[in-house]
Amino acid sequence: MSDPESDPVAGVDPAVDREDATDEDAAGSPLDDLGAYIRHQRESAALSLRKLATIAGVSNPYLSQIERGLRKPSAEILQAIAKALEISSETLYVKAGILEERETDLDVEAVIATDPHLTDPQRQALIEMYRSFRRLSELSAPRPSRRRQLLDAVGLGEVDDAHVRAAALREEDESV
Repeated sequence: MSDPESDPVAGVDPAVDREDATDEDAAGSPLDDLGAYIRHQRESAALSLRKLATIAGVSNPYLSQIERGLRKPSAEILQAIAKALEISSETLYVKAGILEERETDLDVEAVIATDPHLTDPQRQALIEMYRSFRRLSELSAPRPSRRRQLLDAVGLGEVDDAHVRAAALREEDESV
């Protein structure tokens, strides 16, 4: 067990000493959940703690404290971490308790169908437009960046010159 007086990182918040925490304490804390989520995303991206800290523009010890649930980062820090990890900052805001989680299973068509201010032809036109926009967004869903594709390939051990050339050709085709 480390001595909080000699280890400034371990002594950040005595009320949140991870070595004395029970499994119940550690599992329920929103800060622990946020930290575990960031750590998981970092590891999935095959980034070291030091590399992510550099990319996000935060100090290595501060990022470590966030991952261990010892610090609650500001919205700006969460945004920088999200950008560095190429994930949604909204997801981190929800995990940090800054934003409320959105209801994702809204039945837009049912809401349109029950709106008393619309005529039947207007309702039908809106539903058809909504369905076409959904199909369009599904067809043009963003693909992973070239960097993410290469990181994924490196993680699987499949990178060679042919993979790098193929990724570069795909990127050129997309930009044209």
